[in-house]
Amino acid sequence: MGVSMRGTISRFDYIDAARTIGERFAGLVRDVDTPDARVASRRGWSLADCVGHIACEPSRYLDLVHGKDEWPCHPSFLADIYAKQIANLPTRDTCTLSERFLADLDELLDTVSHFGARVPMMRIGGRQRVRSDTALGILIGEMAVRGRDIARAVGEQWEIDPAIAPLVTRGGHQLLRPWADSHHCCGHNATYDIRIRRTSERIIYRFVDGRLEIDPTDPPHPDVFISIDAETVVLAAHGRFSPGSALLGGRAFAWGAKPWLAL
Repeated sequence: MGVSMRGTISRFDYIDAARTIGERFAGLVRDVDTPDARVASRRGWSLADCVGHIACEPSRYLDLVHGKDEWPCHPSFLADIYAKQIANLPTRDTCTLSERFLADLDELLDTVSHFGARVPMMRIGGRQRVRSDTALGILIGEMAVRGRDIARAVGEQWEIDPAIAPLVTRGGHQLLRPWADSHHCCGHNATYDIRIRRTSERIIYRFVDGRLEIDPTDPPHPDVFISIDAETVVLAAHGRFSPGSALLGGRAFAWGAKPWLAL
């Protein structure tokens, strides 16, 4: 699947991708016999922790859809949410967790498939809103990256389909706009043209005095062009690659008037 910068991804594209990767994830973890093995992630989780977190996510998304919960106002608060999920798991049996995950995922996807013209909006910190269907891209990325973590821990193969990269990035944009740290980016003025390899996805990020605009209608000439591997896009969204390591490893390439902005 490939879409242009202004192309449309339907809710059913998100639903189909989430169902496919969800079934792959459940198949991977269902019969794991080393639940206490550590996975290579920055959170220091065990395999059962990782499975338990993903098993909890569809029900959390349902609460977000129905207005019973909200995204935190800053990404740093996600760590507490995830820690509470793991601490309150009713079981650490990965087979039982995978069954719960699939049941809740099916309910979530059925709910999204029956949205009418007015798509429910998820709240962020009580102030801003994100589309509930497009936010599935965030969950798709989570399943892809956690599946990779677990597969590496148990010696299994796990490929990330390049076709999900546009869904993951567009889902992430739902949170990137309100989460953009204007204090960290204060005074930054630059335009980035990003192309995702093996797709036709192209994204424009424009910073004006630290304020982020995504795909503005009339952007200036980019200061830097970045070509990046589709799998790396998904992994970088979850902290598995830094821009510098992606560039050094050939997973990304930057050019233009200010290529150092890619670092």
